Amino acid sequence: MQNNNRYVPISAVTRYIKRLFENDGNLQDVWVKGELSNVKLHSRGHLYFTLKDANSRVSAVMFAGNNRYLNFRPEEGMSVLIQGSFSVYEPQGQYQLYVKTMQQDGVGNLFQAYENLKFKLEQEGLFDSSQKKPLPKFPSGVGVITSPTGAAVRDIATTIKRRFPLAAITLYPVLVQGPGAASAISRAIEQANEEKKADLLIVGRGGGSIEELWAFNEEIVARAIFSSKLPVISAVGHETDFTISDFVADLRAPTPTAAAEMAVPHLDELSDRLFQRNVRLKRVMNEYLAGHQQHLSRLQKSYAFKYPTQLVKQNEQELDRNLDKLKRTVESFVDQHQNQLIQMKRQLSLFSPAGQLQKANERVVSLHKLLIKETNRHIRQHQKEFTTKISRLSSLNPLAIMERGYSLTYKQGKKELVKSVKQVKAGDALTIKLKDGQIDCHITGTEASLTNE
Repeated sequence: MQNNNRYVPISAVTRYIKRLFENDGNLQDVWVKGELSNVKLHSRGHLYFTLKDANSRVSAVMFAGNNRYLNFRPEEGMSVLIQGSFSVYEPQGQYQLYVKTMQQDGVGNLFQAYENLKFKLEQEGLFDSSQKKPLPKFPSGVGVITSPTGAAVRDIATTIKRRFPLAAITLYPVLVQGPGAASAISRAIEQANEEKKADLLIVGRGGGSIEELWAFNEEIVARAIFSSKLPVISAVGHETDFTISDFVADLRAPTPTAAAEMAVPHLDELSDRLFQRNVRLKRVMNEYLAGHQQHLSRLQKSYAFKYPTQLVKQNEQELDRNLDKLKRTVESFVDQHQNQLIQMKRQLSLFSPAGQLQKANERVVSLHKLLIKETNRHIRQHQKEFTTKISRLSSLNPLAIMERGYSLTYKQGKKELVKSVKQVKAGDALTIKLKDGQIDCHITGTEASLTNE
């Protein structure tokens, strides 16, 4: 018979292991370095996360009493320095790190790679809103690129069938995490574009850690989404999760379910909208018909419908009057313009080049005669003045005086005219100019006139 006293409860073993942890001084004051992942802040203020490095990971908790002293906000991918202790969480039999202090030690490798790729693609224009393609209003097919076994595909399929069962769903099963996931996702996007079974694509998966979502942060996936001719809705993780695919996609959905709601309209909403438009159309048509019926009724009661013969005769008379008026107007118009034409011809003959030339020639002849007359008068007038001035000049000419026997006496060498005996003395040389020459002589003596003394 088996002795059950040899078997102990699992809780006893867990408690024993916990005591081993707590009694080991090396585990009660540890200083470790690692990268944050799966960071979650509880409503009570406790901070739960995973601390990892390249080879291992451990669950950790920092209670509200300790994390309230933090001077930074712990985020995914952050590298930190931690001081704390290890113990066992008995309900789950899981050892974990209880954090007392935490310091930021730079940005983790994954987070840094995420930021670098985001900056690079943004600079290339892959995030520009001008590159975003509009979604079709009534897609006949929706392509879903995700894991065939995850909750995301079930949520998407259920939502589309409920909202718009007319749209066919084409699943492109892929790995959504781990090695090869990024390549599989990009190949599925290219395949969907080649097959053209769908009008738009939903690319995504359910929530997870930054490592689990990392395939949607790969450059190959981002470029495949950007190159897609089909509009792409990115539906990765939860509402707080952002990946590179979200920025490149034509539309970002916070969850896979929300992506399905964005992809297709709700059939009930379309039916309601169609019903409302049908009601509005009927109302507008009724108003239109009522208005035209009233107009028709007014026309039927009008004079034209009651007395068409009289109206025709009246219009015939009006036409005759208008024709007579038109004839008079035309005749008046013609007469008026004929008179204008005659006046213009008369003015044209007056101002024709031949007439102008004749007038110019007549004016030239007249001016020529006037010029000759004025010139002769001017010559006669100046000849008379000239004769008078010659006469006066002749009367004042010294040579004319010399004709009567007078002469001019000059001192030799000085050309000084001798007017008085006081200007000369005995022995001076003189030159006496006569009408027909000059005489050179010397003074032998002078004698003053008695009348000048």
